[in-house]
Amino acid sequence: MKKLKALIVDDERLARDEIRRHLSNWPEIEIVGEAANITDAANMIGQLQPEIIFLDVQMPGGSGFDLLESLDTVPQVIFTTAFNHYAVQAFDVDAIDYLVKPIREERFAKTIERTRARLASEGEEHPGEQTIFIKEGERCHFIKVSQISWIESSGNYARLYFEGSKALVKRSLNHLEKILAADQFFRVNRTAIININYISKIKPLHDGRLDVSLQGGQTFTVSGRQSAALKNRSIL
Repeated sequence: MKKLKALIVDDERLARDEIRRHLSNWPEIEIVGEAANITDAANMIGQLQPEIIFLDVQMPGGSGFDLLESLDTVPQVIFTTAFNHYAVQAFDVDAIDYLVKPIREERFAKTIERTRARLASEGEEHPGEQTIFIKEGERCHFIKVSQISWIESSGNYARLYFEGSKALVKRSLNHLEKILAADQFFRVNRTAIININYISKIKPLHDGRLDVSLQGGQTFTVSGRQSAALKNRSIL
């Protein structure tokens, strides 16, 4: 059986040792690294591609939320915290789970079982699906990219529309265009990217451009160059 790779992110060595000790009872989970700050953690996530992160919320130099916002795709997250306020917030953002320090063995075991079950389920239904994290004020979201219907530019930021909700992300439209799957997302013009799986209608205009309507009722006029590119795609 393939082992699950885990990364421990906590600025306190004793806290990292505690998680490592708990994980010694789970040979199917391999600890591939430890990080004491979000800069090192971000680099290690990019290099090691862990399936699970044990993530402290409060750390010097940046919080666990800051780390998640910096990633183009986030693994499964288990928050670790000494503060119940953050534990509740982590639960509200639909993290796999949260662990309050000091960590009880039975609580740790329950968390690992939930994590393994969710990874197995998502691997079967949506293998390799990209997830992004957004923190907007006190509201936090883990968003599967398949749930995003369209994205609009908002200066150096972008607003994502997903399942009847919207959220502002600290990424430009140009950056999102580079990291999102080209076979799923399409830049219709200077200010918008759409998920082609949400297209309900394509209407040709007299000048050769296209109007594209989404299932939610939004309509976009595709630029001339992008209209030509869209006409070459198999969805037409």
